Amino acid sequence: MQIALFQPDIAQNTGTILRLCACLGMAAHIIEPAGFPVSDRLFRRAGMDYLDHVSLTRHDSWSKFEEWRAAQGYRLLLFTTKAAADYRDFHYQTSDILLFGRESAGVTDAVVEAADARLVIPIHPGLRSLNVAMTAAMAAGEALRQLRNPKGP
Repeated sequence: MQIALFQPDIAQNTGTILRLCACLGMAAHIIEPAGFPVSDRLFRRAGMDYLDHVSLTRHDSWSKFEEWRAAQGYRLLLFTTKAAADYRDFHYQTSDILLFGRESAGVTDAVVEAADARLVIPIHPGLRSLNVAMTAAMAAGEALRQLRNPKGP
């Protein structure tokens, strides 16, 4: 199980997600361009010393990421507010990549089309969205829970 971030633009969120990946033993991917340099102090502060413990791959572009993913045969699961499938009802696999969009703009149409599944974390009507780091933690938690106990709750 892996987490990919599409053109993240908030350093603190990315650092927090990379810390999550380190703690849960999940590989991480950043699909460039990111909205900050990895030397950004807010990125480093959010990731703390956990950044040395995460398997991080940076991809120069969406097309480079897609080439890599196709060669590996990984399934791509896009978490988006514009989905109908509840993330709790989806059946995860160990080879899945959980993909999260840019905080300011989400993902492009090409990314939506490439996704093998589009999943949503339901929230109360009238509210816009959860923080991307919170969403990544919830998604990873549910996916790992299912993989630990494949027969369900």
